[in-house]
Amino acid sequence: MTADDSFGRLDDDYYPAYTMGRAADMLGTTQGFLRAIGEARLITPLRSPGGHRRYSRYQLRIAARARELVDGGTPIEAACRIVILEDQLQEAQRINAEHRRTAEPTEPTAV
Repeated sequence: MTADDSFGRLDDDYYPAYTMGRAADMLGTTQGFLRAIGEARLITPLRSPGGHRRYSRYQLRIAARARELVDGGTPIEAACRIVILEDQLQEAQRINAEHRRTAEPTEPTAV
């Protein structure tokens, strides 16, 4: 992949652009926290060809929400489950809204 190829992915929320160290810095947490939420299967970072973890912006948002819950006193396993359920609920609501839009009757045409 060339640098020109990478520029097109900068707006991609799912592109694994951040190293573990950078991700931890951005979240204000430790690399151990990122490993722990990975072990809890909240996020699964992609691996570089050298085996290093890489995180996307979407994954960083998920990790930030988990950190918020943990900072509030929620055990990490429970925080991960809460975030997973919140994400599933948001997706279900998006799908329901899409179904409602497609199921709405169209305006009858005047004759």
